[in-house]
Amino acid sequence: MTGEDHLEDGLRDVPTRWPVTSSAYALRTHRVIDVRQDDVVAGDQRFTRDVVVHPGAVGIIALDDAERVLLVRQYRHPVGHLLYEPPAGLLDIEGEDYLTAGQRELYEEGHVRARDWRVLVDAFTSPGMTTESLRIYLARGLEEVPPAERYNGIHEEADMPVAWAPLADVVDGILRGDLHNPTLVMGALAAWTARQGSGYDALRPADSPWPAREAIPYGLLV
Repeated sequence: MTGEDHLEDGLRDVPTRWPVTSSAYALRTHRVIDVRQDDVVAGDQRFTRDVVVHPGAVGIIALDDAERVLLVRQYRHPVGHLLYEPPAGLLDIEGEDYLTAGQRELYEEGHVRARDWRVLVDAFTSPGMTTESLRIYLARGLEEVPPAERYNGIHEEADMPVAWAPLADVVDGILRGDLHNPTLVMGALAAWTARQGSGYDALRPADSPWPAREAIPYGLLV
């Protein structure tokens, strides 16, 4: 560190777009992802980047009155693991706002509804390769959905048991390297930080804007 070190734009990420001379789809799955190939210009440098185009997602750290985290256990085929995860899902319903998507996912996967919602974290999950953006909510004031009203999942969600674990134990499990789901890692550590700091009520309102996501190009660039 020197006296010349400084933050030119303040401590924030800034939307920026380098010129692109060509942009085309290398793969279209018509399911969750497409793969876009962009030819990028940076001064006298030219290079190609493959971009996984993803609709984005929401996740929910749901805490009960005893500060236990609601977890689901889901098979994840690409990594070959059963993972403990918070309820989460894609932003793949046209016109659905982020909060509504979070409420829907908590109902469908966690079988609960929540009265109090706050924004915990906004993140780009892997900005070197994908457009995926993730908003993680904190949900409190939980109410169980009656069995007759519960959603029945399909595929990986067809047999997805629900468990509860103290927030402190989840944080310990993350730091031990026993828990790996990124939504759980980011969300639980953020919730713990809020708990130890200014408190949950100081978090951003649930309907806070998400300008970083709005700046992402999801289609071809040229």
